[in-house]
Amino acid sequence: MKIGIIGCGAVGSLFAAHLAALDDVEVWIFDVWREHVEAIKRDGLRLTGIGELHTRPRATTDATELPALDFGIVATKGLYTRDAIAASAHAFADAAVCSVQNGVGNEEVIAEYVPRVIRGTTFPAGRVTAPGVVQWDAAGKTWIGPFEPKPAPMEDVIRLAETLTRSGMETQALADARGAQWTKLIFNAASNALCSLTRLPHGRAALHPDVRWVMDAVITEGKAVADELGITMEKDPADLLEESIAVALDHKPSMLQDVFSRRRTEIDQLNGGICRFGDEVGIATPFNRTAWYLIRGLEASWELEET
Repeated sequence: MKIGIIGCGAVGSLFAAHLAALDDVEVWIFDVWREHVEAIKRDGLRLTGIGELHTRPRATTDATELPALDFGIVATKGLYTRDAIAASAHAFADAAVCSVQNGVGNEEVIAEYVPRVIRGTTFPAGRVTAPGVVQWDAAGKTWIGPFEPKPAPMEDVIRLAETLTRSGMETQALADARGAQWTKLIFNAASNALCSLTRLPHGRAALHPDVRWVMDAVITEGKAVADELGITMEKDPADLLEESIAVALDHKPSMLQDVFSRRRTEIDQLNGGICRFGDEVGIATPFNRTAWYLIRGLEASWELEET
């Protein structure tokens, strides 16, 4: 089996390193971060933190080098989805491609370029500490299922889930993966956006009564939109937020890391995604919209600082 990892930041690296440990899987990485790719080609991919792993997946910055693949796992940030899948689509002409990205809207873009799409949600998290080295900060499950408008067959979903689980990335195949996706979407919309605006880590933000009040309002709106869409949540996002106090007290979410580094964020796919679906079904989302626009404004301020 040949699997391509499109985007090898922290999450993509977790999948790539684990899958490359299997004798019956050939793993290819495509990423435009040249230093990271060159380090992987030279020294392999190393995980540290809650788990230690050192494997040697194939890696390239040139998508034309990708062979024909059986599966794809897209792990780029949402703002790079189109460029990444447009460049690599030739490798997935006869493949099923799974998004494990944050937010909503990525599968729709992927479906424009490949024949079979899998909706995915993953909770493992980490950060790249040096080219070729990723600190694994948080474990968790992954849920995948057919993307309804352009679905991969259920047998492909099951095959990928079983392969990921064998590699050490516990994955559950679902006939309808929207509930898992929206559970994380709403949790991330509350935690990532508010952490980024206050610069507080996950658990610290949830403990602060003023910040928590806004987080709870973001969650309430997201749940109302999901309910109107007929989506049954995998778990109450409010419970995930409460759990983050114990398991992620000082964890800086990826969006906060982006803010510290003055990089563009995935806010359009998180709070922006909730707002877009809310508009479609007639549910008002003023708290999500406020968070969305404030992060967009923060991003605009960095451009002014550069002039």
